[in-house]
Amino acid sequence: MAKKLYVGNLSHDITDSELQDLFEQFGSVVSAQVIMNRETQRSKGFGFVEMSTEDEAKAAIEALNNKEAYGRPLTVNLARPKEATKSVGGYRSSGSGMGGFRGGDNNGSSTRDSRDSRDNRRSGNSGSGNSGRGRY
Repeated sequence: MAKKLYVGNLSHDITDSELQDLFEQFGSVVSAQVIMNRETQRSKGFGFVEMSTEDEAKAAIEALNNKEAYGRPLTVNLARPKEATKSVGGYRSSGSGMGGFRGGDNNGSSTRDSRDSRDNRRSGNSGSGNSGRGRY
């Protein structure tokens, strides 16, 4: 059964084929991938190598972990399963009426109420409703 290895502290100039060549001396490499930044197309400094057998994977770990390659000491160990990703930017209000990222104490009023009253102060209107500007 193939074993996937994590390889960290890679040189930012290393390619997939160079990573594969580095590990082939310890057995058959099923795959080798340097993880790249999507925007810059530059290495993130780590990658994954999949070896054919567990014995080959152990040999590679023993030989290459903390050894210098391409000017940097490598970190080589068994790869852990990918963790579930968390949602990005999902701010959740506790229902306190503080309204998103605005925070502060609005005396229990919502963010929209505070914007309406702020707009009214700017325009000179004293009412608490929409000041006829058609904004909402």
